[in-house]
Amino acid sequence: MDQLPLLLGIGAGVVLVSVLAVRVSTRVGLPSLLIYLAIGVALGESGVGIRFDDAALTQALGVAALVLILADGGLSTRWTTVRPALGLGLALSTVAVAVSIGVTGLALWALLGLDLRIAFLWGAVLSSTDAAAVFSVLRNLGLPGRLTGALELESGLNDAPVFLAVVILSSTAALSWLDPLLVVYELVLGGLLGGALGRLGALGLRRAALPATGLYPLATLAVCILAFASAQLLHASGLLATYVAALVLGNSTLPHREGSRSFAEGLGWLAQIGLFVLLGLFVSPGRLVDAVVPALIAGAVLVVAARPLSVAAASVGFRVSWREQAFLSWAGLRGAVPIVLALIPLTEGVPGAQSLVDAVFVLVVVLVLVQGTTLPLVARRLGLAGDSRVEEIEVDAAPLDTLRADLLQMTVPVGSRLHGVYVRELRLPEGSGLSLVVRDGASFTPQGESRLQEGDQLLVVTTETARDAAEQRLRSVDRSGRLARWRGDTGGTPDLRGGRDDGGTRGRRGTPPGGGTGPGTMDR
Repeated sequence: MDQLPLLLGIGAGVVLVSVLAVRVSTRVGLPSLLIYLAIGVALGESGVGIRFDDAALTQALGVAALVLILADGGLSTRWTTVRPALGLGLALSTVAVAVSIGVTGLALWALLGLDLRIAFLWGAVLSSTDAAAVFSVLRNLGLPGRLTGALELESGLNDAPVFLAVVILSSTAALSWLDPLLVVYELVLGGLLGGALGRLGALGLRRAALPATGLYPLATLAVCILAFASAQLLHASGLLATYVAALVLGNSTLPHREGSRSFAEGLGWLAQIGLFVLLGLFVSPGRLVDAVVPALIAGAVLVVAARPLSVAAASVGFRVSWREQAFLSWAGLRGAVPIVLALIPLTEGVPGAQSLVDAVFVLVVVLVLVQGTTLPLVARRLGLAGDSRVEEIEVDAAPLDTLRADLLQMTVPVGSRLHGVYVRELRLPEGSGLSLVVRDGASFTPQGESRLQEGDQLLVVTTETARDAAEQRLRSVDRSGRLARWRGDTGGTPDLRGGRDDGGTRGRRGTPPGGGTGPGTMDR
């Protein structure tokens, strides 16, 4: 008890330094996870002197952090973005994983003289891309929608089959032809269970009138964690169940959905910080020197052969251009996941497992430095980078309980084609109406001739039956302006560059169609 204030103070200090490190890393172009790892190393045996070498506890905390990271990723992934890339994303998370394990394992068996089973174990550990790295990096590049969707799906889904492969290869039991069937069973059951719990959770949250707004994010995250626990108890894939449940919840019409996403994002950041600091604390810098050569050899195999071949195999039948395949190959970001996976054979007592952990740690640092810092440049050189500043309008909803209605709240973003639109031109569906506009701190009731501006906060009251149509109409006008319906935009999918389908016009979103007008004045 006497140590509690000190421990809380150290924890708070680490979190504050890590949060500030995000801004610093953004300015200097250095991935923040390297700073988190450095903080852990500085606190460890070679720095402050904190000795932490409990592999089992590190693995357990690592898996718990991955659950929170996957929940954040699923809740923030838009179905309209990943749906066009569903087939490619599934292929990258299954076919590409199998090819990567095979190529990496055979190459390391030949180059490092490893036992064949241990070599495939190395391949399995290194085959998983990192959800935290992908979610934080790729969404800022303005990539074509199919690429972003495919990479997000891959990073969210491939942890599950890789985790199962590592567990099987780390076991002392002899390999059996039943093992692939077991993997398929666990993945299918985990996906179905996650989807079912996600739907049940969304239904319950829509019907429940909770007494406090902050309870909705807690309940949403609890459903995701329940999906993991339920799947694990049924010997299914808990990681896959978590991601699928979060994906379903994040794309359902939930009360306070944006608040739940923000809450999950904060916990996701906290999980990332804690996980990387913990891994930095666990590693012993004195052993890393001997791991440099094996790590560089494994990294070369992964980047030069395994990843390109696995992407090529997964792309068969999906008409992926060579530029897109090249970017997909380079964008196989590694992070904390391989290190956590490497702890599984260590806790199982697999011979040479400590060398694997050390080599993976070195490899992750090298690949993050090489790939993470050059990814924007590669995207630009391949002609795939777009405008990363375009943001889709965020619509949050709160139930009005006994009125059987919802209150939609949104802010007109910079560059939105809602700018300059008259209220009468919104043409919201029957049963909904714009009730209040807040501008520069002042609120007023809009009239038909009132015009919207960037930065306006809007409150729309809608019945339960008209909510979806009202939200879709607002999104379509945000993308395509007052002529959205004429252009065929009814609130559907974003365009291929992560922006909006502007009906064939590729001009700036800040310029309204039909010649455009300035901000104008609001007639009250």
